[in-house]
Amino acid sequence: MPSLAPSTTRTRPLPHRLLFPALPPDAGLPPLVGSSDLDAELYDFIALALRAFVIPWWSKISRYDKQFLPEITRILTAVVRELDARVRAAPLAPLLLCHVPAILTQHYRDYRNAQHKLATSYASGGAASLPQLFHQLQPHMAVSADGRLDTEYFRQLVDHILKVCLPKENYEPDAERFIVREVILKVLLNDVVPKVTQPWFIQKSILDLLQLNDQPPEPPRSPSPRSPSSFSFHTVLVLFLSAIQAVSGACLALIHAYKQTVSTIKRVNDIQPKSSQASLLSPPPQPNSNYAHPPLMLLSEVFTLEERVASTTVLTTTRLVIDFSSSFLDRLLPHLLTQFLSPAFILSTTRTAKRTLFPNGYPGPTPPEPSLEEQAEVRARLVAWRPSSALADRLLPIFLGPSPTQTLEAALDPLSSAPCNVHLVLFLLDSVLLALFPELAVAGGGSDGDGGGEEMRNGDSEADSDV
Repeated sequence: MPSLAPSTTRTRPLPHRLLFPALPPDAGLPPLVGSSDLDAELYDFIALALRAFVIPWWSKISRYDKQFLPEITRILTAVVRELDARVRAAPLAPLLLCHVPAILTQHYRDYRNAQHKLATSYASGGAASLPQLFHQLQPHMAVSADGRLDTEYFRQLVDHILKVCLPKENYEPDAERFIVREVILKVLLNDVVPKVTQPWFIQKSILDLLQLNDQPPEPPRSPSPRSPSSFSFHTVLVLFLSAIQAVSGACLALIHAYKQTVSTIKRVNDIQPKSSQASLLSPPPQPNSNYAHPPLMLLSEVFTLEERVASTTVLTTTRLVIDFSSSFLDRLLPHLLTQFLSPAFILSTTRTAKRTLFPNGYPGPTPPEPSLEEQAEVRARLVAWRPSSALADRLLPIFLGPSPTQTLEAALDPLSSAPCNVHLVLFLLDSVLLALFPELAVAGGGSDGDGGGEEMRNGDSEADSDV
């Protein structure tokens, strides 16, 4: 029996071996976010990250220390639980339906304004580049005009998040907290932000989404040659039954869509506004949200709808419909957003991120950056994309004008500068963090509490008030 112990240890799942070595082999993992499937994926993700980024250098410092990884796990699980609670309590509808579209709209406007100033005296006789002019319109203390990030800004930001999420006894030890902070900074500043701000990455992601949602139909199979004698009563009967099946299927689909629409409208009308206690950290309530207006303005700005008569007419009509049904849309859109951000969607996203970052259980090799010719090909394919639906193809000139290619080119231009995209990512990140941690926007930081939220440093307060 003793000879079976090493085999039993090796067959235990990775989270049990690395994160919870003291647990019995048949014991389950501690609950994390309330869903067993999502808990397993998150623990697996944490174990893979620690094995890839911590064990290689920590084993050289202290090879026989078996308690370090469980201590790191205890800190990470506390942060994940606090983030889960804050995400559930955060106002996601104003964030995703108002703030994010407004930030994107302002990015497009400022980029085009900076582009128009290149040939004017605002560019200092041509000495100022486009990123410098854009930085003057959207200054941010964490990034320079050429797109270089300030590491100390993010270090203080992550440190405050750890202070809020961790109990005081877990925050005070410096070693574990510094390691967690620097690992997060390494992934964020060296891997995530430099990649997602590249124009080719944004264009390729958009192209992949369009191709995923617009799969070409299967080519029709050529009918086998039939002799004239094969046209018989049996053939007529098969065609008649096939027609009945197609009509009945269409009727069933319409009935299901009607019932689903009626059920959705009924649920939306039954939604009552949430009553929450007033807090010094929470913004004042906004009775008129008008959630449909910012996304519409974003579409108008991206595709320059107000520069053409036909698209302006459609835009004005849509605004009238939105204003007429704003009270219903303010309940419908958050309901649809909640249905979209379901546990199944979050679980699928977590699994996709794990497979992408750790394809074989370890970080995959960094894919080579595409050449200039490959980047130009991706942009050309994206500009030349057209919907496969015949109806959408007919409606496209109404929205994009007689030359959809030029309109799509103009829509991609504001995302074609990496330094300008860094500004966009930072403002989006600030908006998300302020929704999850509203005390960041309060001078002096948060108050002391169980989560370890104490008064922020003066530098943090000044930075966040500027943001």
